[in-house]
Amino acid sequence: MGVTGVASILPPAILLLHLSLHVAGGHLHPLILVPGIDNSRIEARLTDAYLPSNSSLCGANRPEGWFRLWKDRLHLTEPAVRCFAEQMALHYDPDADDYHNTPGVETLASHFGSVEGFRHLDPDDHMEGLSELATLLERLEKAGYRDGEDLFGAPYDFRHGLAADGHPSRVGTQFLRDLTALVEHASAANGGLPVVLVTHSLGSLFALHLLNRNPPHWRHRFVKQLVALAPPWGGGAWAAFVFASGNLLPGVKPSTLRAVSRSYESLSWLLPSPKHFGGKPLVVTPRRNYSATDLPEFLADVGCPEAVRPYRSRVLPVAGRWEPPGVPVTCVFGTGVPTPEVFLYGDGFEGAPEIVCGYGDGTVNLQSLLAVEEEWSGVPEQPLRVVKVPNATHGSILVHEVTWGLIMEQVSGDDDPHVSSFAV
Repeated sequence: MGVTGVASILPPAILLLHLSLHVAGGHLHPLILVPGIDNSRIEARLTDAYLPSNSSLCGANRPEGWFRLWKDRLHLTEPAVRCFAEQMALHYDPDADDYHNTPGVETLASHFGSVEGFRHLDPDDHMEGLSELATLLERLEKAGYRDGEDLFGAPYDFRHGLAADGHPSRVGTQFLRDLTALVEHASAANGGLPVVLVTHSLGSLFALHLLNRNPPHWRHRFVKQLVALAPPWGGGAWAAFVFASGNLLPGVKPSTLRAVSRSYESLSWLLPSPKHFGGKPLVVTPRRNYSATDLPEFLADVGCPEAVRPYRSRVLPVAGRWEPPGVPVTCVFGTGVPTPEVFLYGDGFEGAPEIVCGYGDGTVNLQSLLAVEEEWSGVPEQPLRVVKVPNATHGSILVHEVTWGLIMEQVSGDDDPHVSSFAV
């Protein structure tokens, strides 16, 4: 079924003019950006309770007051990266059934409500260049959006996630409360117009939880549309790789950041869901193979037994299961890009694996990107559009002309409400 409406029939230059006319006429819907993993600045403060494991390295010349922990390139070089790993780590408390910082480390996601923190994650790194998210911001501002007036940002502590009912997630739940208040504020500041939520990657998961944890009358009153870009609804094989080998940052040994990466609640949340990945091998070793149904054993075998209990009790009951929110949802993602699907290890997990690729957006596997389409097919009360963009990557989808057209269609109010799935 094809898609009609302004985005499908007008070229980008005319779309921009069309949107500008709506801005002048006061018809612009407020827009809230919820970024993906790693795209929020995390600030930290060290209290007297912080007892570094290496006092001569991490205790000497420690910052006074709040400082930028993520992202600061100086923290990601030796030997400072060892302090970064300790200060950025989370710890699961089985008694409290929740995650907390290293004792003595306080953290916050800065610039909540604003998009300012998305322009440059590391403002001191002049070689960083403009990110795709920053490029999208520039285009929105050229179209007439103004930060804090009708354009808002919702950064969050991407180390945390959300858990199944009955399990606390203090930080993640507080973010949803703050985001709920921001949605209401954005609508009230713009004459009561409902908000368009534009989310990327992990931010899409939080946004769908936001909708489903608020009552239906709230959703229909305050949210016009959720536009989810590259949403990892069913997790991804790459998360298993990070648990096994560690995160990949330029100039940093993967093993240096392996422990801190494993500690993130969000990484467990992003493991491939058994519902969508099934029994197909994801990790292959000489001793045994691991599929999405074997992840508890996999976590124990890679040396992370402390992650098994929270994965089983907090993550597995909700992995890949998404209730339709009843408000319109548009999913936009790339296809046809080689995407890691199977990791072949030799003796142990210390060496780099051989990687076998399938297809997706280069980061998220296709079956994960398609998960809600499968979940919600046959649900007539759920308006859903699924837009597949050939050769668009996980990051480039943010600045693709198709994405831009769909966003402008929503904020200008010219959307077509029917349900469809199509490829560009």
